[in-house]
Amino acid sequence: MRVGVLVNLTKQKEIESQFQELVEMGMCSCQIVCWDRTLLAKETAEKVKAAAEKHGITPTAFWCGWEGPKVWDFYDGQETLGLVPEAFRFQRLAMLMEGADFAEWIGVRDLVTHVGYLPENPYDSKYHSVIACLKQLAGKCKEKGLRFLFETGQETPVTLRRAIEDIGLDNVGVNLDPANLLMYGKGNPVDALAVFGKYVMGVHGKDGCYPTDGHALGEEKPLGEGMVDYPKLIRGLKKAGYKGDITIEREIEGERQRKDILLAKELLEKWINED
Repeated sequence: MRVGVLVNLTKQKEIESQFQELVEMGMCSCQIVCWDRTLLAKETAEKVKAAAEKHGITPTAFWCGWEGPKVWDFYDGQETLGLVPEAFRFQRLAMLMEGADFAEWIGVRDLVTHVGYLPENPYDSKYHSVIACLKQLAGKCKEKGLRFLFETGQETPVTLRRAIEDIGLDNVGVNLDPANLLMYGKGNPVDALAVFGKYVMGVHGKDGCYPTDGHALGEEKPLGEGMVDYPKLIRGLKKAGYKGDITIEREIEGERQRKDILLAKELLEKWINED
């Protein structure tokens, strides 16, 4: 396993300078994240590829956002996140389809996103309509030689596995964000490997805690200071046969973010190299 970091594709910061920062931090891989639909163009993809080649960075996945409102909590989040809300579903599916094109253009294997609060009840009409959309998206990914990965968080591990089985394609898997499972109160990431471990095709290095009320997510923490048992998780990933990267995500900005990323890299590499 290698250790990489998320890179946000925006109009405000050149991808060239971000890749240079990765080199300075001793990174050689990343996931590319983008929420701006106007950037999902071949011109942007060529800039990403050129910068990656220049700096020796390997992008491993494209994390595609979606348009419209988004509230990261347990109430408004139900109505705003991912493909579940009917008001935004088809607009967002269209952007994710474009994201699959972009993933192909930049030469990565995986397209990743949050699908939203998938109903735990498989008879819920919203569940079936979202699965139908995901079959279209996963089908397009398969045609392009891509895998589609669910970012964990808003679904329980069992609901997530059921969705993968119901989509029924062999290019669908999980981008395991262990902190998200805790912060959304959906499960313990180590235990979750017993449910969907064979489907894990990407991993985020992030830490956090369980929620302390019924409205707000649990708190994100610097890696090593939250409730994710990373030594045990990494052993579980190895046992499940995972050989991909762990991509650090720290959702703050400024010098503290850089400091936390460097510490996370040091810790993860130590745990990865333990027997």
